[in-house]
Amino acid sequence: MALTDLPFDLSSLNVFLAVCENGSMAAAARALSVTQPAISQTISELESRLGTRLFDRNVRPLALTATGAVLRQNAAGLLAEMRHIAVGIQEMKHGRVPQLRLGVVDSLSRAVSPHLSEFMYDRVGRLVVHAGLTESHGTSLLTRQIDLVIGVDEMEDIAGLERWPLIEEPYLLLCPKNIEPPRTTDDLRRLLLSRPFVRFSQRSRTGSEVERYLRRLRIEVPFQQEYDLPFGVFSACKTGGVAITTPLCLYEAGFNAGCGMACHPLPVGSFHRHLTLVGRRREFGRLPLDLMLYLRDCLRAGVMKDLVALFPEFSDQIRILS
Repeated sequence: MALTDLPFDLSSLNVFLAVCENGSMAAAARALSVTQPAISQTISELESRLGTRLFDRNVRPLALTATGAVLRQNAAGLLAEMRHIAVGIQEMKHGRVPQLRLGVVDSLSRAVSPHLSEFMYDRVGRLVVHAGLTESHGTSLLTRQIDLVIGVDEMEDIAGLERWPLIEEPYLLLCPKNIEPPRTTDDLRRLLLSRPFVRFSQRSRTGSEVERYLRRLRIEVPFQQEYDLPFGVFSACKTGGVAITTPLCLYEAGFNAGCGMACHPLPVGSFHRHLTLVGRRREFGRLPLDLMLYLRDCLRAGVMKDLVALFPEFSDQIRILS
């Protein structure tokens, strides 16, 4: 059905509801500050387009017909929704978003959550933050279940998206302090085969990046333990395991100097991960750009200092992206 084929418009529905609520056309005219003939004409035209009577004019106050009752039941919700949309449009014009659904990769949750709350308070009416794996957030972004994603996968091969880089960090080797750090590929292979090798879930981008790295080195390690969350990987390593992880993952998990664990550079073929803010193009005006700039400043002033203190050997590889 084309828009011009609709049997009513929002103005006529508003008049119809006014008659329902006030009990007569004269009372509705007073409530809407218009003349009674204007009300009567609007109702007559609405009934003509619908091909049915909406009011029983033989009784006082006016009574709804069965058709009129159905229309009233649905018209109120429709007008309420349209008013909500109008308010949202006005808020967007003034830089405020009625609702924003944001996906944050779990390894960055501790680092950015307080700053997200502060930034969004005056800019977003309702903020919904989902923590979890980047891949699930990416799917939700494309199916419009999420509006913005902060995660590892930049989805560079997908059109219609905008990307704002945030931070880069290296992958490193986590193992007990009493273990000699590997210096060659063979050393790394022996270590990963002699200790429980704790993996990130293969559903995660981090997990798939680690597997790609091992394949490049032709290191095959049986699958033993996998965890979705950085805390799970870190906790399993504290009982004697080893893992390939990142500073932010360890920061999220509560790594500290007294935990009995050490971090070493990978002996060959170092690689990094990039955390990026991704959104659908031009949907939220300047808000994503402003959020990215704000988060960069917050990370530079806060988390970066913590990361440098915890991982001094990697300080030159952890950087805010521009």
